[in-house]
Amino acid sequence: MLFRQIYEEGLAQGSYFIGCQAQGTAVVVDPRRDIQVYLEEAQKNGLKIVAVTETHIHADYLSGARELARATGAKLYLSDEGDENWKYRGLEGFDYQLVKDGDEIRVGNVTLTVVHTPGHTPEHISFLVRDGATATEPGFILTGDFVFVGDIGRPDLLEEAAGILGTAEPGARRMFKSLKEKFLTLPDYVQVWPGHGAGSACGKGLGAVASTTVGYERRFAWWADYLAKDDEAGFVRALLSGQPEAPYYFAQMKRLNRDGMPILGELKEPHPFTPEQFQQKLAEGALLVDTRDKFAFAGGHLEGAINIPAGKSFSTWAGWLLPYDRDFILLASPGRVQELATQLVRIGLDRVVGYIPSLDGYVQGELETVPQFTAAEAKALWERGEAVILDVRAADEHQAVRIPGALNLHAGRVMKHLGRIPRDKPVVLHCLGGDRSSTAISALLAAGFTNVINLTGGIRAWQEHGFPTEKGEARQAVGA
Repeated sequence: MLFRQIYEEGLAQGSYFIGCQAQGTAVVVDPRRDIQVYLEEAQKNGLKIVAVTETHIHADYLSGARELARATGAKLYLSDEGDENWKYRGLEGFDYQLVKDGDEIRVGNVTLTVVHTPGHTPEHISFLVRDGATATEPGFILTGDFVFVGDIGRPDLLEEAAGILGTAEPGARRMFKSLKEKFLTLPDYVQVWPGHGAGSACGKGLGAVASTTVGYERRFAWWADYLAKDDEAGFVRALLSGQPEAPYYFAQMKRLNRDGMPILGELKEPHPFTPEQFQQKLAEGALLVDTRDKFAFAGGHLEGAINIPAGKSFSTWAGWLLPYDRDFILLASPGRVQELATQLVRIGLDRVVGYIPSLDGYVQGELETVPQFTAAEAKALWERGEAVILDVRAADEHQAVRIPGALNLHAGRVMKHLGRIPRDKPVVLHCLGGDRSSTAISALLAAGFTNVINLTGGIRAWQEHGFPTEKGEARQAVGA
């Protein structure tokens, strides 16, 4: 058996390529939308992809299951578990089979047995993997967003991101049952290969190593004691507390992954614009996504641009802040344009129409800058009550330590709550060190705010000066 984890750092997402060399066939589990990596893996190993499957209807990225099935002629195997709200649609024209608990997917000597593991979502399935050439029992379980390394999938996404109220607590109870009846009944030696690692918003404390075992999680996972004591109520409270804010684009991903999205085919590389083409596209309503670092953006940028620095979290912040109904122009170096456009494609932001390599020669007149305050300057305004302090970190960070009286609104949520941000006095934004606040300020400037200021160095600089802080539940907060 050939077993490969294919990991995408930006979304902290793992997919799996499993092949039977004896029969020359392979199955891919939870593929991402840009499928070239799987085609290359198959070609390199002389295998034909004959089956494509996934663990559930994903929220954090666009699935490549349909894309890969169309490109290879492989059969789709998709969950038929869960309620009617989360049954797959848009499968016309595909060779597909809907599967339930206990069904098997056979690829040569390799067998994937379907295990219904609801909790993260109602339709969620995992796969027990058995290499029939060497073993009579499964040695692996692909857990998707069910069990992570050191954590488990959050059950609140249908409520938090998709707006289906009243689903978080029932989902947590289903998770308890799935762990008890489906996971902890497995032998300790079974290897656990999850769908996400550290950095994913699909859990709150995912480990950074690639895999674990049933025995290790049984002994060391934070949830293990609750299961050992059969404490369902305590488990539910612990699981639902402290979950990170879910990006708004998750709801869009859920719908597209359920109903189907356009087939991309071969990815096209964005082409460079001339200054005239650039200005024409802006006039037609295109949005400039400035991928330079926060310092370059603060020093001078095109009015209306949104700053999402190229880096590990590029796609996540794009999903938070970019609209799905506009064309985009990237300000990026030629060597990074294709990579960045592909990251956008992974979350369905397909409308990159071109790029510019710099602002030189493309923009005439004065560039807009980002006003900056030192911690001392911000403190002076704060003491006189002449400024609003807006903390754009996550809620748990804000509760752990904050500037007294600061309002809190996650940086990714500013565009949805413009009316809650004051316009009649200076608003000093901060995060931990200045990255998230710079991105949030760029969005607010693009939305017409003229009273926003970045706290250089973030709350870390404030603390280094020994300025006052407090902790605990916030007395005031900008609503999320």
